[in-house]
Amino acid sequence: MYEGVVQDLIDELGRLPGVGPKSAQRIAFHLLQADPADVRRLTEVLTVVREKVRFCETCFNVAEAQQCRICLDPRRDVRLLCVVEEPKDIVAMERTREFHGRYHVLGGAISPIDGIGPDDLKITELVRRLGAEPVDEVILATNPNLNGEATATYLSRLLRSMGITVSRLASGLPVGGDLEYADEVTLGRAFEGRRVVDA
Repeated sequence: MYEGVVQDLIDELGRLPGVGPKSAQRIAFHLLQADPADVRRLTEVLTVVREKVRFCETCFNVAEAQQCRICLDPRRDVRLLCVVEEPKDIVAMERTREFHGRYHVLGGAISPIDGIGPDDLKITELVRRLGAEPVDEVILATNPNLNGEATATYLSRLLRSMGITVSRLASGLPVGGDLEYADEVTLGRAFEGRRVVDA
């Protein structure tokens, strides 16, 4: 559509997750009209991120050192370990201010359709951690979709055989949602997690 580097920029932006062709075009033209200092800052930050950011050697969260700030925090409860799919899930959990343990990032979820099996995730590292750390409970916080459920089922069977207490985050209908828009997995989990209403 456009000439040379402008189309190259649109194409590259369109490869980012969640950015479609129209969004990529809008971002590209925003960058073309932006102050050169702003564009320079963006390119510098992207370069520094690629150079400095790595994954924590303990939990596989993003970090700028060998370990992330959560693994280095002595106030965290080492007996509780929350297993999540991606580093962004840790941010969501931390926003609740409800969990004070540590995390383990799998790096995805089991997905036979995409050719992702247990060996493609950080499950071996999880088992190794559980053998070395005094963990009493593992909380499975994988996404409530088919891949997340398959991963949670696989992990619960594996970890229970090790004699570790395994729990799963409760899930169900969101507050303010309508039943007609809920998928089968969400409704099923809502039924499983129902509780008696006190008078």
